[in-house]
Amino acid sequence: MLDYAALNALAAVVREGSFDRAARALHVTPSAISQRIRLLEERVGCALVVRGQPCVPTDTGRRMCQHIDRVRLLEQELNEALPALAPEGSARVSLPVAVNADSLATWFAPAMAAYAAQAPVLMAISVDDQDHTAEWLRTGAVLAAVTSAARPATGCNSQPLGAMRYLATASPAFVAQHFVGGVGAGSLAQAPSLLFNTKDELQVSWVRRLCHRHVELPRHTLPSSHAFVTAALAGMGWGMFPQAMVAPQLADGSLVELVPGTPLDVPLHWQTARAASGLLDGLTRQIVAAARTGLLVG
Repeated sequence: MLDYAALNALAAVVREGSFDRAARALHVTPSAISQRIRLLEERVGCALVVRGQPCVPTDTGRRMCQHIDRVRLLEQELNEALPALAPEGSARVSLPVAVNADSLATWFAPAMAAYAAQAPVLMAISVDDQDHTAEWLRTGAVLAAVTSAARPATGCNSQPLGAMRYLATASPAFVAQHFVGGVGAGSLAQAPSLLFNTKDELQVSWVRRLCHRHVELPRHTLPSSHAFVTAALAGMGWGMFPQAMVAPQLADGSLVELVPGTPLDVPLHWQTARAASGLLDGLTRQIVAAARTGLLVG
């Protein structure tokens, strides 16, 4: 049998990022946390956490954390069905989910908030590019993810949500300055673009579709969906924006499409760990319902 006190200590270290903060969260001493994890590592025969700032789990440690997350969810579900078993002052359980930043900034956040307001959970949201969130599931870091991958990760279910529509957008002044002769490979190679991070392939995909070849783009890196809008309005660069995010600016003319009628639609899927808990099923229902109105469906 696994030592669940030790597993809780491991999960706390990974969640809090340090042994000291984990000890405060569990109301024990740092030496107690260290001893529990050492004994657990001796039991499984390998390191479970890399000590550092912050502390991070090894692959095996991540799987252990996923296991304890599932156990907590199942225990919470059982406590609701059999209140006599519930310990006094039962705490909410963590529900780790990975989602792309643009979904979080638009349709996903209201659905998540509505679910968390009525469910006994604490949402633990990790943000990554939609092409990479499935990796969080594969490594066991999360129990659910919004991802562009249709094929389910091992041990997971996958269902389509719809497509997020992106528009290549900039301020009128930026367009007048950089695209006076039209939008093409030459002008795009000179005009600054806005990039979320190095994993962001949206601009490259749109340009390749428009120009039928790869174009090396000058780029500003801004890891914030809302900062993208601020930067575009200020004329810092052009970028790929979710249509829902910039609809007001497109309506009042403060932002315009570089080439009208050239949207980029990115299909999204909801993947969840199988047999995790009825609590995860409840979140799934909320997310799927929100996607019907927040994404292009059908």
